[in-house]
Amino acid sequence: MNKIQKLAVLSVLPVTAALIALPAQAAERPTCPVPTKAEAERSSDSKTDKPPRGIAAIKGVRVNHIPKGFTYGQVVVNKHDGITEYGYQWGDDRSDVDPKHRSLWVRVVCWPKASESAQLKNAPFDIGTFSGDTKTVKIGGRQVLTQEGDGALGHGRYAGWVEREGVVVTVMASRPLVPELAKIIKGIKL
Repeated sequence: MNKIQKLAVLSVLPVTAALIALPAQAAERPTCPVPTKAEAERSSDSKTDKPPRGIAAIKGVRVNHIPKGFTYGQVVVNKHDGITEYGYQWGDDRSDVDPKHRSLWVRVVCWPKASESAQLKNAPFDIGTFSGDTKTVKIGGRQVLTQEGDGALGHGRYAGWVEREGVVVTVMASRPLVPELAKIIKGIKL
């Protein structure tokens, strides 16, 4: 091997090593955001945050558009049937039955069987099931399953989608926030 060939091989090695390292680095990133033990305990103890947390309220998720007017927030964690539901609820001090009540719930569900939004109709969620009159529409640049909020969820609009295989995102926005739902959904990044 002459000097030019040796130099050519040596110059390619660092690039090849860098390319090989990328999948290992990507594997370190969790496939689905999961709550810490402390977050699960906060949820179990029903602790509230006054003032509420901001765009990084859910570890591993950014909610880049949070409407104004919330006075408190709360982490919600639920583990059952091989899935983990992890979210955050923002609210104001009005009564839940007041039509001006402002509430927003963003949740990530680690559900290994999830691969397409149509499955959400049969998802094993404890709260926030898609059991009503659902429609598939495009909101905030995403194809989502949506329905009117029911009694358990409150008034407003409920939407959900499969972000990637095994990872579901749901959003429940009360009636006063429905006009901002597209911005909310578009601003969610995992």
